[in-house]
Amino acid sequence: MTVVQQHYDNHLGPIYAWSTGGIDAAMQRGEAELKALGVNGIHPQSLAVDLGAGFGAHTIPLAHAGWRVLAIDSCNHLLDELRQATGTLPIQCIKDDLLTFDRYLDGPVDLILCMGDTLTHLSNISAVESLIQKIAHTLAPNGRFIATLRDYSVERTDLDRFIPVRFDDDRLLTCVLEYRQDKVVVHDLLHTRTATGWTHKVSSYMKLRLSPNWVMSVMKRHGLSVASEQGPAGMMRLKGRRKSKESV
Repeated sequence: MTVVQQHYDNHLGPIYAWSTGGIDAAMQRGEAELKALGVNGIHPQSLAVDLGAGFGAHTIPLAHAGWRVLAIDSCNHLLDELRQATGTLPIQCIKDDLLTFDRYLDGPVDLILCMGDTLTHLSNISAVESLIQKIAHTLAPNGRFIATLRDYSVERTDLDRFIPVRFDDDRLLTCVLEYRQDKVVVHDLLHTRTATGWTHKVSSYMKLRLSPNWVMSVMKRHGLSVASEQGPAGMMRLKGRRKSKESV
């Protein structure tokens, strides 16, 4: 089990939906984002892949819009929440490493998502490039790859390293960033009210200090046309498209 997976299974996963404002609010944001990207209802019954699907903030809206969805994640708790929300929707939930997603496909796909800073969770930049290469080779002509990520190439300093994530009467989550040469250590500090008082739990994992410009250069190197724009919650949104056969 990787450190990232341990962190999500034992610390962040059980409260992740809460930390985003709740499942319903996250689903609404996901649906609005997909509509803004123009991917709702374009290819009814076509297959989309959601890498790092979590509890389904984009998976569920995709399925409601008519897509069949392969949702892959490594966190048991988040996938259990997604399965509970799936019902009869055409969603296949897979617990596995993101780099294995192509094992579960039998042909090209029209849409691959990797949202919510998931790319930075990979172990190293070679893994990022390998994943993007697989994505580019998996997309059908004119197929789209969309990712969001934070730019950790610029270091936060002093008090800017302390980020309040969410709090309510019974819970407080704060994130503290510790920068290293090519990675950033993320410390998640969780305070929880219990019957006997407040408890304090800390868990840490590393993210890659990816530059969106570097990710775009990798996407281009593997044959995708690329555009970027400001995404949600301070992230950058990268949009790639595989060239049609006529333009190759």
